[in-house]
Amino acid sequence: MSDPARPVAVLVGPPGAGKTTIGRKLARRLDVPFRDADHLIEDAEGRSIPDIFATGGEPEFRRIEERVIGETLESFEGVLSLGGGAVLSEATRHRLRGLKVVHLTIGVAEGVRRSRGPGRPLLAGGDATARYQALLTERSPLYREVAWTTVSSERRSSGKVVADIVDRLESGDPHPRRRGRRP
Repeated sequence: MSDPARPVAVLVGPPGAGKTTIGRKLARRLDVPFRDADHLIEDAEGRSIPDIFATGGEPEFRRIEERVIGETLESFEGVLSLGGGAVLSEATRHRLRGLKVVHLTIGVAEGVRRSRGPGRPLLAGGDATARYQALLTERSPLYREVAWTTVSSERRSSGKVVADIVDRLESGDPHPRRRGRRP
């Protein structure tokens, strides 16, 4: 029996970190397919994420998310971006072990700015900055737990972030290389 298929890279991080945008560009650059877990969930359920939250709440959404991610990780050989809360599942974190998981980071202010909109039920209404900070406080240790490497997307073009990730994937070294430095 051969080894199960493995994604080339899995992107994790908070809302607004650029997982979908960077994931698409990374997949194009590596000439592999791209999948976004949130879109896979909507396709599997035949309804939007806000609708899932409205009818079943976050617990139902997380159950569906865990199942869809588990199925995808078993057979997908491209670049996969996960929703910001996917790492809350212990089963998902276990499945991510040994994979090239790229943790995209971003600051609170930029994350809130990028995350405004109706498709973000956990940030809707009230003080979005306080809720975003609470999400980061809860999830950052989990992102670090599953990460093979960490890359900042704060104040960087998506092209530079992709080039940085490709460099690390191709070298097999999760640490950034120092460029242009003299000995």
